[in-house]
Amino acid sequence: MYGGIARTIGGGAVHVTSLMDDPAQDPHPFEASAQNQLAVSKADVVIENGGGYDDFMHTLVKGSKNDATVLDVVQLSGKKPVGGEFNEHVWYDFPTVAKLASALSAALAKADPSQKTVFEKNAAAFTQKLTTLQQSAARLKAQYAGDGVAITEPVPLYLLDAVGLVNRTPEKFSAAIEEENDVSPVVLKDTLALFSEHRVKLLAYNEQTTGAETERVLAAAKSNGIPVVPVTETLPAGKSYIEWMRANVDAVGAALAK
Repeated sequence: MYGGIARTIGGGAVHVTSLMDDPAQDPHPFEASAQNQLAVSKADVVIENGGGYDDFMHTLVKGSKNDATVLDVVQLSGKKPVGGEFNEHVWYDFPTVAKLASALSAALAKADPSQKTVFEKNAAAFTQKLTTLQQSAARLKAQYAGDGVAITEPVPLYLLDAVGLVNRTPEKFSAAIEEENDVSPVVLKDTLALFSEHRVKLLAYNEQTTGAETERVLAAAKSNGIPVVPVTETLPAGKSYIEWMRANVDAVGAALAK
């Protein structure tokens, strides 16, 4: 996904290598190869998510010993942990991605000053599309702020926050699912009650991580007529970042309108 943004802003003046480009690949257990190390060692600009999400990239950068400009998206976001926990899925936060676009344009211009105008023009066009997404989220917020939602994992929380929605999922449920731990019967019961008691307007369901507990939650939402919004942690094949997020915003809006 970050590679796609780099191609959009860099255009034909850049060569982009994405260390992970398979939508089905789980980023958490990723192990870097010698080929990955070589790619990083030759890079002029490196983008890493940061926040502990892709520590392998930090290791690769340290081992490369080159003078590449490193863009840590979590650092660019300026976001801090909440209650001791940090949601590292910052690509669901449009203001953060706008900061990345600006920083990336500057980093590319530093690497190739002759293309500075091109990079700035492409970044401006990309940022305008982000602004349109933010405006769509703001319109939904004006209508639905304060409504409750449920999640299986914190992946889409920044987007749901932008719409003004309140996550009512027991924290122990989403934390257990994200960490691939068992959910206690009490926590599962409390989570299922969100749907039977109609305390939420939608379920944002990470369709890339499924198991017995998440399937029960999905079934509970469907049986109680609660709309389900499928979300993914990685960029779907054949889509740009803007197309992906536009689909997410539209899906949230359609679910809230039901």
